[in-house]
Amino acid sequence: MMYDFSEIKQLIRQMTATMYSFNEVDVRRAMRELFSDQCIIHMPYPLGDMQGADELYDECYGPLLAAMPDLERRDWILMAGESEHGSIWVGCAGHYVGTFVAPWLDILPTGHLTHMRFHEFYNFVDGKVTEIQTLWDIPEVMMQAKAWPMAPSLGLEFYIPGPATQDGLSISNQDAAQPLRSRQHIIDMLTHMKRHPTQGGPEVMAMDKYWHDRMNWYGPAGIGTGRGIDGFRNWHQIPFINAMPDRGQYMNEITYQFFGEGNYAAVTGWPNMIQTITHDGWMGIAPSGQKITLCSLDFWRIENGKIRENWVMVDILDAYRQLGVDVLSRMREFNKVRVQGSIPFPIGDY
Repeated sequence: MMYDFSEIKQLIRQMTATMYSFNEVDVRRAMRELFSDQCIIHMPYPLGDMQGADELYDECYGPLLAAMPDLERRDWILMAGESEHGSIWVGCAGHYVGTFVAPWLDILPTGHLTHMRFHEFYNFVDGKVTEIQTLWDIPEVMMQAKAWPMAPSLGLEFYIPGPATQDGLSISNQDAAQPLRSRQHIIDMLTHMKRHPTQGGPEVMAMDKYWHDRMNWYGPAGIGTGRGIDGFRNWHQIPFINAMPDRGQYMNEITYQFFGEGNYAAVTGWPNMIQTITHDGWMGIAPSGQKITLCSLDFWRIENGKIRENWVMVDILDAYRQLGVDVLSRMREFNKVRVQGSIPFPIGDY
């Protein structure tokens, strides 16, 4: 079946539009109409895997709406394409925002506007979503609630912006080959990145060839954002490679799904990285010599032949979990001396 990418993007738009003025009836109906009955859904730790629209609502969206009664969804990237494996994917990025007035995942409320970035990827078969791979930046919520109990980020933590070109919701293909060029640019870039350190120093990555000198690397909360190639290397790549120099050596054990649209490209995979925590450890975690998997759902925007922006999400809480650190349990220890319960909503008298 030949897919009209604009058509399946519109199907996603119809569902996400109900999440702008979020209410249970409309959101449940939209998800039931779009998802297959057997749709497999992968959510970040501690939410886990589930099946079907109703379980996704009951386990994820319902509790989030209870914590943020004025919840709304704001997308700033919506793209679609065919992966190198022949699968059809739609990728979305943006924020859920709302007034945080009731505990969520035992994170205590702030009474203030709270934002949580999302990267969500939808696999389409015969016009229905059959698989979803999602990362919600739960640590971002913890940090706003002053409840992050782990090591501070090296990079900048802030409200991650959408594309500088403001075209993430209206991506156009300049020609039929453009999506393939964008996808191949990312595949070639990652091939070079994996050469270091097994095949030489940083020069073997040829970063100047693939990355704009004013690029922004928007990392997940817990790692943070880096500006320029130096910022990317200092605040993410060098600590990452020092901790896991065997990254990129287990490609036969994982599956990537790369796809492109216009000057954008994306990758999804559950998981799509395997490496071993050694040497100096990572994010304040002592080296354990343990092999872990990572789920990383990413978007790139290419400008004049080089990557100008890269939005990256990693399931940080699951990485800690695999290494024996229960971040949410540690947070609950701090909660013992904080005021428990909900905040009335609306807040204050009128």
